[in-house]
Amino acid sequence: MSTFMANKGNIVRKWYVLDAAGKPLGKTAAAAATLLRGKHKPEYTPHADCGDFVVIINAEQAILTGKKLEQKFYRTHSGYPGGLKETKYRLLMQDKPELAMKLAIRGMMPRNIVTKDSLTRLHIYRGAEHQQTAQKPEPWAFN
Repeated sequence: MSTFMANKGNIVRKWYVLDAAGKPLGKTAAAAATLLRGKHKPEYTPHADCGDFVVIINAEQAILTGKKLEQKFYRTHSGYPGGLKETKYRLLMQDKPELAMKLAIRGMMPRNIVTKDSLTRLHIYRGAEHQQTAQKPEPWAFN
């Protein structure tokens, strides 16, 4: 008997939809990261990209607990002196909730090439409508 090793030829990908309305941003991101990596599957292989497709809807209705809306910042740096830009998450969640969700998911993934390929299978939408209805995504329940 040999150990199963996933590769491109024997990976079956499914589509899942996650509803972020009224749920914490971090819990939604953790569930999405698990699905994207394929850790929920019994045939999970760490070095192979065996994850599924994930569609997140209602990203603007995700909540941040505690005082994170006022105390947490999204920071970018241009690389030049004085090039630091800071945006409070209160403004980021109003203007670009898709970016806030993507940053949270990317932070929960490993720093390797498998993550780069996995994030191409992530689709985030501000509202309840999405363009992947033809793929018939299954709802994924999480707490």
